[in-house]
Amino acid sequence: MLKGKTAIVTGSARGIGKAIALKLASLGANIVVNDIPSSEDAAKTVEEIKALGVNSVAVLGDVRNIEDVKNMVDTAVSEFGTVDILVNNAGVTRDNLMLRMSEEDWDLVLDINLKGAFNCIKTVVRPMMKQKKGSIINIASVVGEMGNAGQANYSASKAGLIGLTKTTAKEFAKKGIRANAVAPGFISSAMTDKLSDDVKTKYFESIPLGQFGSTEDVADVVAFLASDMSSYVTGQVINVDGGLVM
Repeated sequence: MLKGKTAIVTGSARGIGKAIALKLASLGANIVVNDIPSSEDAAKTVEEIKALGVNSVAVLGDVRNIEDVKNMVDTAVSEFGTVDILVNNAGVTRDNLMLRMSEEDWDLVLDINLKGAFNCIKTVVRPMMKQKKGSIINIASVVGEMGNAGQANYSASKAGLIGLTKTTAKEFAKKGIRANAVAPGFISSAMTDKLSDDVKTKYFESIPLGQFGSTEDVADVVAFLASDMSSYVTGQVINVDGGLVM
């Protein structure tokens, strides 16, 4: 379904990003694995991807740094010839009640989660416009739609990412570039494992399907948006949350 395509997945050394990278690779896409310079897992993820019969390369860099982003996109083009898919998955949390939240934690989360996505979109649309086709998928969150106590920075960054998605879709539709967002709910991952049992129970009781999601659940929806099966879908936010937000 994605044979011969090239995908950049930011924050893909582990967690949801890794699941997305492996899913796209299983469908035939070559993968650029991106993560922070200190990542020890990126090389391992590349080897797992190559075992699926496609090519992959790790490009470590900080999405907040436009030069790092340009290097990532340039590497993708030089290695594989094109960039067909961008998945903005890189993100962090620094949770705290608003009155206790530091300026540093606010800035860090907004810079990585929102500015990082802006940097990647602004850079990748240039090669996409040349080929008159591309799919950009931003990993948002349901808290960007409903808010969440203790996550003012994270929910603001994800709400901003949803707005950025819709603007990107409108600005580049005539260039053949689609932009959509996936908003996960409670997904079992290293990030959510850090939450207290009380918080987990509260979320569990709010999910109509009565179960937490998996990273593969998110990856499946990303694969749909990356493929031509969604060729008439742009500017949309698809929740993967078991019905948490309706």
